[in-house]
Amino acid sequence: MTDRHQLTKEFIGQITARNPNEPEFLQAVSDVTQDVITIEKNNSDWAAAKVMERLTEPDRVISFRITWLDDAGMVRINRGWRVQTSNAIGPYKGGLRFHPSVTPSILKFLGFEQVFKNALTGPPLGGAKGGSDFDPAGRSDAEIMRFCQAFMSELVRYIGPDIDIPAGDINVGTREIGWLFGAYKKMSGAFHGALTGKAQSFGGSAMRSEATGYGLIYFVQAMLSQANRSLEGTRIAISGKGNVASHAAEKAICEGAHVVSLSDTTGTLLALDSMSLDAVAWVQARKAAGEDIAQPLQHLGLEFIEGALPWGTTDYDIALPCATQNEVDEAAAKDICDAGACLLAEGANMPLESQALAQIRKAGLIYAPGKASNAGGVAISGLEMSQNAHRRFSTAEEVDASLKSLMRGIHDRILAEEDGSTITDYARSANVAAYRRVADAVSAMGAM
Repeated sequence: MTDRHQLTKEFIGQITARNPNEPEFLQAVSDVTQDVITIEKNNSDWAAAKVMERLTEPDRVISFRITWLDDAGMVRINRGWRVQTSNAIGPYKGGLRFHPSVTPSILKFLGFEQVFKNALTGPPLGGAKGGSDFDPAGRSDAEIMRFCQAFMSELVRYIGPDIDIPAGDINVGTREIGWLFGAYKKMSGAFHGALTGKAQSFGGSAMRSEATGYGLIYFVQAMLSQANRSLEGTRIAISGKGNVASHAAEKAICEGAHVVSLSDTTGTLLALDSMSLDAVAWVQARKAAGEDIAQPLQHLGLEFIEGALPWGTTDYDIALPCATQNEVDEAAAKDICDAGACLLAEGANMPLESQALAQIRKAGLIYAPGKASNAGGVAISGLEMSQNAHRRFSTAEEVDASLKSLMRGIHDRILAEEDGSTITDYARSANVAAYRRVADAVSAMGAM
């Protein structure tokens, strides 16, 4: 066993003992630790500061009860959390997720990943994540609004433009951010950039909904360019039907690629040739209406395969998992390899199980982790914060150009870890580049 493997095993053993029954968090920590543990041990300042140990213990985990009234006037109770992982390089930044699967383990994993994603992206932002086990499915608009207002009545005391700036995530879109911001403004008595992902009418940035999906495609283009290949003409399989998946599909089609799939929990939409922009727009409309995608309109030329994942349905060159964490297991990873894929980039946060990631790497696919490839959302959130602070707002064209530049900058920072030549391991280089930036800040500030 190498020193790196032994150091990783010992460190993860310590973290596991402190965080039992938190598999998602431990998976994220393990993935980063194996890449950076020897770098920390070989730097006396970083080793003395115990950077990784500090990053795996959030600055604080805030837990609170949310009490709200449903349409029948009945009291409902949910749990809410905000995990503020690290503000070493800037105020806490990270999304809010409303979903029954939300647990402290998932939020700690997302907050931990956010620290590295934000460090890699460029703007001086720390990492955080929050949310609730509230399920908006089947709830009226009035109920969801009341829940958002009740949630903010607890969160308001912990956030602010120089403290912690939440954004949206699963089931928290522009509408929900509007309700959250309205409650924040009323309770705090201040109109400032305490949340991002707002509508443009009250301080939001153009392109925020598109940012993560478009940014994913811009990052894939940078990866392909590095390998002397082009996106045009490639076949792309995408999972999910939300903002990231549908906007990635939209941008890929506009760039000349052939998108062959989108999906949801009921099954997969397959286009043996390529989806049209009209087909993507239909999926977006179904998502907005809270409907599944099981009955596509005939003229769209789509086939729905009930209960199927996208990965084993056809052949393709690029896989973009954009649904949720750990959606790709070992069997799905085998399907991706068998389909002829040469590249996989994560649109969701940690969509590959550990065994799946090992298989993808063993097969030699070019692989980009979400902290790099899906950073477009936080990149535009940073721009929104800047626009709010300066009261100057950019056009969609200006924001899109900035997004493309920011994603290329992330790619180049990763490339610098490989001596600027060829990329052999995007995941390792992304972890190392982000770690170096955070470690410099942590060690410079002493034992605080």
